[in-house]
Amino acid sequence: MPIRSNAAVAAAIALTLGLGLAGCGDTPNNRSLYSVNQPIVAHDNYTLDLGVSPAGLTVPEQQRLADWFDTMNLRYGDRIALDGDAVSAAVRTDVAAIAGRHGLLLSDGAPVTEGFVEPGKVRVVVSRSRAYVRGCPDWTDQYSSNLENRTHDGYGCAINSNLAAMVANPEDLLHGQEGTGETVVMSSTKAIETYREAPPTGGGTTVNEVSSQAAGGS
Repeated sequence: MPIRSNAAVAAAIALTLGLGLAGCGDTPNNRSLYSVNQPIVAHDNYTLDLGVSPAGLTVPEQQRLADWFDTMNLRYGDRIALDGDAVSAAVRTDVAAIAGRHGLLLSDGAPVTEGFVEPGKVRVVVSRSRAYVRGCPDWTDQYSSNLENRTHDGYGCAINSNLAAMVANPEDLLHGQEGTGETVVMSSTKAIETYREAPPTGGGTTVNEVSSQAAGGS
């Protein structure tokens, strides 16, 4: 057999063995129907130090804070807190008024941040959460044998990644919203009771009698 033919046969055998080994890779380890690809909630803190006066924030500092909030593009789920020895009721009122333009309230207690707050200043801390699924998509076992019908490594990547991307407040993935004491049934009952107890429209009015003869009849 020519040398060129021998080389071609050897290459074909190597390719076949390579495909066979790829098909016999590591099998999935998940023997349950639970997804190991769960959303992870990460927290980021952003800070801005502002000078204060006995009357609260000065007008220039209020403008700085308003511009910073606009740049941060504050949204639902962000938490705003104050830190420092110079935090007073007047300062909280000024910061709360600016935060209220974005539909947010001040939180009690500030997270630990790097550095220290200089005397005569307050630190505004914006805490933002983000959710993502680590290691997705996962196609590591697409060529592996799965004779025991185990759950593939990428199971849950799609739905949990979409959930992490769509949830308005990532903190809800950890502990959910606290209830107000009212149930859905109680809320719906209020609307029904209001509808039933409302006085009929047109009540107290008198319907005028109209004769068909006066309308041009014979």
